[in-house]
Amino acid sequence: MEVKPGIKRTAAMVVLRHEEEFLLLRRNKEPNAGRYVPIGGKLEPHERPIDAAIRETYEEARLQINKDQLRYAGVLAESSPTNYNWLCFIYVVDIGRVPPPPCDEGSLEWISFDKIPDIPTPPTDWQIYQYLMRRQPFALDAVYDEHLNMLEMREEIGGEVVWQKD
Repeated sequence: MEVKPGIKRTAAMVVLRHEEEFLLLRRNKEPNAGRYVPIGGKLEPHERPIDAAIRETYEEARLQINKDQLRYAGVLAESSPTNYNWLCFIYVVDIGRVPPPPCDEGSLEWISFDKIPDIPTPPTDWQIYQYLMRRQPFALDAVYDEHLNMLEMREEIGGEVVWQKD
């Protein structure tokens, strides 16, 4: 399905967590090739975000989860003057520490929360993981320039700027 330039694509992301570790995907394709991200993907026509989260968890991590296991964590809106414009519903699910399954999208790896600043991630993700560790809901709004450099991120519930480019 073709999306007009500037229209936000809708996605669901699932953060798989075991205590203070996250099972993250090192993507092998764009967007975010080479970076560690939660599993997830675009919503299909008429699909609810929670159903997309369940589907993507099975497709990418081969984990069968249900609605009762998922906890809605927050939403991330990303805006740029390019085709990179997203509205992402973010969920978290606590799981046992299973061996990382194979994934067509890249490689899944367990990453300790304290190691996340040392690995390549999208610029928004460190803020998201901090909210998840505090179990604090969020509504984040990230703005990028034409080169996809993040300029600012605001948390809309509290009305505060949580990151700003120097």
